[in-house]
Amino acid sequence: MRAQDSLPVISPPVPDPEAFTDPAAAVRRLREIYDIATAFLCEHFAGALSGGRPEARFRAFYPEIRLTTTSYVSADSRLSFGHVVEPGTYSTTITRPDLFANYLHQQMKLLIETQGVPMIIGTSSTPMPVHFAVSGQGGVAVPQDGVMDFALRDVFDVPDLSTTHDDIVNGRGFRHADGSAPLAPFTAQRIDYSLARLAHYTATDPEHFQNHVLFTNYQFYVEEFELYARMVLDDPESRYTGFVGPGNARIEDGQAPLPAPEKMPQMPSYHLTAPDGQGITLVNIGVGPSNAKTATDHIAVLRPHAWLMVGHCAGLRNSQRLGDFVLAHAYLREDHVLDDDLPVWVPIPALAEVQVALEDAVEQVTELEGYELKRIMRTGTVATIDNRNWELRDQSGPVQRLSQSRAIALDMESATIAANGFRFRVPYGTLLCVSDKPLHGELKLPGMASDFYRTQVARHLLIGIRAMEAIREMPLERIHSRKLRSFEETAFL
Repeated sequence: MRAQDSLPVISPPVPDPEAFTDPAAAVRRLREIYDIATAFLCEHFAGALSGGRPEARFRAFYPEIRLTTTSYVSADSRLSFGHVVEPGTYSTTITRPDLFANYLHQQMKLLIETQGVPMIIGTSSTPMPVHFAVSGQGGVAVPQDGVMDFALRDVFDVPDLSTTHDDIVNGRGFRHADGSAPLAPFTAQRIDYSLARLAHYTATDPEHFQNHVLFTNYQFYVEEFELYARMVLDDPESRYTGFVGPGNARIEDGQAPLPAPEKMPQMPSYHLTAPDGQGITLVNIGVGPSNAKTATDHIAVLRPHAWLMVGHCAGLRNSQRLGDFVLAHAYLREDHVLDDDLPVWVPIPALAEVQVALEDAVEQVTELEGYELKRIMRTGTVATIDNRNWELRDQSGPVQRLSQSRAIALDMESATIAANGFRFRVPYGTLLCVSDKPLHGELKLPGMASDFYRTQVARHLLIGIRAMEAIREMPLERIHSRKLRSFEETAFL
């Protein structure tokens, strides 16, 4: 018999499952159940740290949302979300209902309207790991095994890979243990895992992330983003309310200093905040597809409304000049980091709404339009590879593939970000800036790069911001395209 099986199990009292047709009341009940669970685990964990091995096992459970329908309701065919595909029971575990309150309210409200059934709010059968319950509780941390005088998993539940996975979004026919179909794309433990990773990689708490995310691969864009943020914070007509950097440092005055952490994180993130998360986040993911996948794997659980890549690339055509823009409408995927999750034969379509927003933003910032816009911008295939120094090897193979694909630019992140957007049903797009032309003798060297950085980064970033502001004004049902939805989808975005 295992040690944990010999201990009595103690759980907190929680409200019985209840049907709700008011989404606001449903969110309040989710918060109540969640708060009971986390308070219970935190209290007993603190007792275990100070009092030694407990004589009982302490277990609390995530709240859940559940619905059952017996009818093939005819949903609005224009909607890509907010309805279930067939009669049955659907459920999802919930974490951090405080952080996801607006999202949960929005998704449940739509489902109540389209399906004509209530949401059943209760306690799930999924235990809450103590690590996630105590996260953010005044610096409390769960020590590693061997530090305490008892094995942590003998007394508390710990993260479980059987409920921390991407089987739902990867379309692998996932069903919960009770047979219910998934209502949302991520389980509570999968979300908690990513929230913890986000705080680690970006050094900012998840609540600072905004609904519109820009990714870049150079620090220069961060510097321009801070300058832009300071400018709009000093504008009394601006909708933006603050600027948050690594270490959760926040300013609301454009002239205020922004403290920097002692050590910068791997992927520093900056957040130009607005009410209801309608601001813009910029993440410097650095160079490489692995970083791009890591960042998007975790940001996806926040269900952003769009993410865009604005970074540097190698121009592949002789007609391009340093500083020209590249609007990706297709991707050649040689990054390999997503091959097991999304096979390379899966096409990654361009999303019309995002493409139009980006092109309109280029026109607005450069004051060029129509045929004249072709002087500084090309639309075509962007190739993403996993070897930064590919040009130092035999070029015949790569160059032939690049030519056959009609690629016009090459980088190490864009296809990864677009492919993960497709996989996670997050609208995506790419606008790059040519910083070198390795096939034509223009390598990225310090003297050549300095003028490029000085003249182009500011307006490239501004184009990304303007595109995001245009996307922000679109209705959710328009930006969340049906192109991103498969045959059987979760009702929640």
